[in-house]
Amino acid sequence: MHATLALLAATDFPPLQRARLDTLQVNLGYKCNQSCLHCHVAASPQRTEMMDADTVDLVLQVLQSRAVRTLDLTGGAPELNPHFRRLVRQARALGVHVIDRCNLTILSEPGHEDLGAFLAAQQVEVVASLPCYSPANVDRQRGDGVFDRSIAGLQALNALGYAQPGSGLVLNLVYNPQGPSLPPPQGPLEADYKRELLQHFGIRFDHLYALTNMPIQRFGSTLVSKGTFAAYMQLLRGSYRPENLATVMCRSQVSVDWQGDLYDCDFNQMLGLRARLPGQRTGAPHLRDLLLTDPAGAPIAIADHCYGCTAGQGSSCGGALADTAGSAAAASATAGAA
Repeated sequence: MHATLALLAATDFPPLQRARLDTLQVNLGYKCNQSCLHCHVAASPQRTEMMDADTVDLVLQVLQSRAVRTLDLTGGAPELNPHFRRLVRQARALGVHVIDRCNLTILSEPGHEDLGAFLAAQQVEVVASLPCYSPANVDRQRGDGVFDRSIAGLQALNALGYAQPGSGLVLNLVYNPQGPSLPPPQGPLEADYKRELLQHFGIRFDHLYALTNMPIQRFGSTLVSKGTFAAYMQLLRGSYRPENLATVMCRSQVSVDWQGDLYDCDFNQMLGLRARLPGQRTGAPHLRDLLLTDPAGAPIAIADHCYGCTAGQGSSCGGALADTAGSAAAASATAGAA
């Protein structure tokens, strides 16, 4: 795999500072039951990195001591971590809103057949990956048979009450472009998804998040291999919108890796760009440091990939930052086929 940090390190991206810590995004490990082309974590069934019990305990301590409102669980497939359910239960007991970034196929993996019922019982928000409502496109990006298993997973979540009026169970979907282009405007795409999934499969969901593919890990390596890395970066830089800076996710959340080390976002985690805490001069910050230090005001580590979060309508773990018609022109531009 081609490393891309050397291609991203030199940047003129504007400096950023952290605001109040609202969300702790925790990567519970890189093991996954899938290997997706766009995966910026390079997760797969062969990965062995997994957060241990002591670090999970630290997560819970930080949630309480910092009065963090949201725990965002990711991976790999976060549900494969043996401490996943304990973490969810105890975080919910603290009154923390929990998000599970679910690949849907995990719901039908042996030993996880009751996972959907557990998530519903704990009132966990599910953010589920479905890069297209076309079977061929999904299977091309994520593997043979993934579309059918994903549809079955969504139908099972609907049957448990997710996205049903009055249930309080939130189900959101995630879209990623197939190649080196910006996602189309989120609003119209969400309407297309809702129409197609309801008409053909009887599936309902709450919102669609349209995310930009980051030029790192598998996707970045593919761009390098095909000679389209520079063109994709030109697209991201040329689509930069400064108004998106106010709401980029790194200003209000901290990313935690499976060892408890801190990063400003999940993408920086994959690039090895460590976060800094106020007053810190040396060393790498860890979860335990958040028990003593408020991260607000710290400078955010930046590189050229940050243009991916601010291009066009913007991109974050919660979808577009500004779903505007003006982003449509940028979204239609491409840098070649990945």
